[in-house]
Amino acid sequence: MAKPSDPRQQALAGLLGLTNHSVRKSHYPELANRLEELEAERNRYKWLFENAVHGIFQASLAHGMRAANPALARMLGYRDPQDVLFNLTDLANHLYGGGAVELAGIAQVLQRQGRLQGYETQLLRKDGSRIDVQMNLLLRPDEDGVVEGFVADITERKLAQKRLQLLNDELEQRVTERTNELLEARDAAQAANRSKDKYLAAASHDLLQPLNAARLLISTLRERQLPVAEHGLVERTHQALEGAEELLTDLLDISRLDQAAIKPDIDVYRLDEVLGPLASEFQPVAEQAGLALKVRSSDYAVSTDLRLLTRILRNFLSNACRYTERGRIVLGARRHAGCLRLAVWDTGRGIAEDRLESIFLEFNQLDVGRAADRKGVGLGLAIVERIARILDYPVTVRSQPGRGSMFAIDVPLATGLPAPANDQLPALPVAGNPLPGRRLLVLDNELSILQSMADLLGQWGCTVLTATDQAQALDTLQGQAPELIVADYHLDHGVTGCEVVKRLREHYGRAIPAVIITADRSDQCRRQLQRLGAPLLNKPVKPGKLRAVLSQLLGR
Repeated sequence: MAKPSDPRQQALAGLLGLTNHSVRKSHYPELANRLEELEAERNRYKWLFENAVHGIFQASLAHGMRAANPALARMLGYRDPQDVLFNLTDLANHLYGGGAVELAGIAQVLQRQGRLQGYETQLLRKDGSRIDVQMNLLLRPDEDGVVEGFVADITERKLAQKRLQLLNDELEQRVTERTNELLEARDAAQAANRSKDKYLAAASHDLLQPLNAARLLISTLRERQLPVAEHGLVERTHQALEGAEELLTDLLDISRLDQAAIKPDIDVYRLDEVLGPLASEFQPVAEQAGLALKVRSSDYAVSTDLRLLTRILRNFLSNACRYTERGRIVLGARRHAGCLRLAVWDTGRGIAEDRLESIFLEFNQLDVGRAADRKGVGLGLAIVERIARILDYPVTVRSQPGRGSMFAIDVPLATGLPAPANDQLPALPVAGNPLPGRRLLVLDNELSILQSMADLLGQWGCTVLTATDQAQALDTLQGQAPELIVADYHLDHGVTGCEVVKRLREHYGRAIPAVIITADRSDQCRRQLQRLGAPLLNKPVKPGKLRAVLSQLLGR
C-alpha cells in the first residue's frame, strides 16, 4: 500500500504513531476509510451550507464576517457569498438595523447566555432596501468570540401581520361606526317612545273626557223606558263606546308598563279591602250575564300594591265574565307555599294546554274566527303579565277545554292583621238602594260632564247640585253640606278636586264622603287620594261601578 502523500495525512499518521512501517501496514486501511468518511461528511455539510434555504453565516465579534452561504448573499442582494464577507463595521450595518449599538447589545447577551434565539431585526440590502429577518445566534464554545448564525426571511409574515392589523383596525372602525349607528337608532327610538308617552299622557285626558260624557249619557238612556228600536240603537252605541274605552285604557296602561313608568307602592292591606270592591263592581256584571259570582274572603293580610293587584284581579274577573256563557265564577284565596294565592275560577269554555302561553301576548284572542265574535281587544292578560313582572308575583293558569279555567297570582302574606281602615269601602255590597233622596255635589270643569252626571244621578233618585269650582260650590250649596261629593281630579287654573274636597270639609267641619274621578294615573295623583281617603274611579267611568261605590259610601 502506498505511503500517505498528503501532508495532512502524514501529520495525522505521526500524531497517531503510524510512522512505523509495520504499524502503518496494519492500521492504514482502517484510517483511510475513516478519513474518507470524514471527507464525505464534510462535503455533505458543505452541500447543505451552500444549498440551504435560510441564510447561514459565521462571524467574529472582533473582526467581522468569516463565512456566508449563497442564501444569505441572495437575501442581501449579492450573487457571490464572498461579497458579503464584511468587516466588523459593515457587518453591524448590514446585518443589524441598529448598527454597532445593536451589535454590542447582542454580543453582551451571547457572552452571558451563549445563544440568542428568535431575534428579529432587519438586513440592509445592496440596493439600500431592508428586509425583515429572524435570527438564531450561537456562540462557539471552542473559539473565542466566534458566532454562527441562522437567518430566516420573515418579510411575508410581517406583511401578513400588517395586513391583519389593517383588517383589525378597519373592523374595529366598522364596529365603532355600527355601534354608533345603533346607539343613535336606540336614542331615536327612546326619544320616539318618550314622545309617544308624552303624547298619550297629554291626549289621554282630552280623549277620555268626551268618552266619559258619552258613557254617562248612554247609561242614562239605557235605564229609561224606550221603544224597542231606540233601545237597540242605544245598546249598540253602548257596546261601541265600551270597545273604544277598553282599547284606549289598555293602550295607555301598556305604554306606561312598557316604559317602566309605574313603580309599586307596597303596603299592608286586609284581604277584604282587596276583594270587597271587586265583589261590588262585578256582582251586577255577572248578574247581567246570567252568572253567579261568589267571593270567598278570609282573615288574611297581604303586602302589596293595592292598585296594581286590583288591576290584575279585575282583568281575571273581566275575562271570566266575558268568556263564561253559563255557570258561576268564584273569587277566593288560600295559603300556598308561604304566600296567599288569589284565584278566579270559572265554568267557561276553557283553553287548550298548548295555547296557554300565547294568551299573554298582545292583541291575542283564542278561538275567535269572526270580528263579530270578538270580545275586547286582547290586551288584558298582556297587562297582567307586565304588572306581575313588576311586582315579581308568579301567575298560574290551569284550564280544561269545555270545563273552565283558573287564573291565580301568588301574593306575599303580611304578618299580623291591620285594623279596617276608615277610608276604605266596606267589604261587601250594601243591601237595598241608599241612593234615592240623597243630596250630592258634582264638581267638574267640563259642562258636558256636569250635565251628563247630573242626568244619571238624578235618574238614580239623587238630588244633584253641580259646580265648576269651590266658589260656585259654596254658592250652590247655600250653607248646607252635601252628603257626598263626586269630583273631577283636574279642575281649572291648576286646582285639583282633592284640594276643593279638603276645603269643603274644613268649611263645613265634616268628613264629607267623596269620590274622585280622573284620567290621571300618576303616582302624585294616587298619593293625594290616599291622603284624602277617597276612592278613585278612572275615566271613562263605568256607571255600574259608580253606583256600587256611591251605594257603599252612602250606606255606611
